[in-house]
Amino acid sequence: MLKFMVVLYRRKDMNCDEFRRHLRNVHGPLAMKLPGLRRYRQNYPADDPKRKTPSWDAVVELYWDDWPSMEKAWASAEGAKSDADLKLFADLERTTWSVVEELEGDIKSSTLHATGGREVLPR
Repeated sequence: MLKFMVVLYRRKDMNCDEFRRHLRNVHGPLAMKLPGLRRYRQNYPADDPKRKTPSWDAVVELYWDDWPSMEKAWASAEGAKSDADLKLFADLERTTWSVVEELEGDIKSSTLHATGGREVLPR
C-alpha cells in the first residue's frame, strides 16, 4: 500500500479552532471521496505540558493501493475539488506533502521492515 502524508499549517488569518473545523468538516469529507482511497487519517497535536508544541497544525495520511491509483485520484474531478479547497484553510507556502516509505518495527527482534511490500534503499 502506498502512503501519502501532508504536513499542514493553517493560514495566518485563521485560529486553531477554525482550521480544525474546516479540515474535519469540509476538507476531510472532500478528500475521502478521492477515487481508490483506501484509508484516510487526520492527526492533530495533543496538549502535552512536557513537550514543545509543534509548529504544524495537522498531519494527514492518505493510502492507496499503488502509485498509479494515487495519481489517477489527484487527476480526477474529486482531486481538483480537494486541491481547490486547500487554499481556503492551509498556508500553502509552508504546507508540505510527500509519498513516504514506512518502516515498521518488530519490537521482539529490534528490526525494521518496509511496509507496503517495498524495501527502502539506504541513502
